[in-house]
Amino acid sequence: MTRRANPPNFDDAAFRRALGQFATGVTVITTQAPDGSLIGITASSFNSVSLTPPLVLWSLATRSASMPVFRSNSHYVVNVLAASQLDLCKRFATVKGDRFEGVSHAAGDSGMPVLDGAIAWFECHNRSRYDEGDHVIFVGEVERCGVREDLDAASPLVFHGGGFHRLQSL
Repeated sequence: MTRRANPPNFDDAAFRRALGQFATGVTVITTQAPDGSLIGITASSFNSVSLTPPLVLWSLATRSASMPVFRSNSHYVVNVLAASQLDLCKRFATVKGDRFEGVSHAAGDSGMPVLDGAIAWFECHNRSRYDEGDHVIFVGEVERCGVREDLDAASPLVFHGGGFHRLQSL
């Protein structure tokens, strides 16, 4: 007999409050639509999965306007933001206008946009997708990755407790 999960003993607000205590890095996931337009979204749901093969994951709300492009594309880039890129984080979290207008970037080997100034990036093949709850979990097989040349001078952008922070060493 398979046992099912018990119903939650908390409401959505309590769940969000508890999740907010887990500090995460902030990423912008970028790709290109079939018409050539560039697509990008802010995501803090990034995680490593495996070293061999090199796999990462992230998730996107099923209601996202970008979902059809990400679901059908073969490639995307996970751009890990530096603390100095809070403006990009906010830009790619909005739903209005051309998010790439005035944003410095270059095409990676896959042809997908790599954001200038990102502290790390992962060019991924869209290996698999899993529908779970109100999100889709994307698993990417990393084909290429890199780190910013002046990485020692860069601090990552961190999201914790409902706000953005700069990571500092102890």
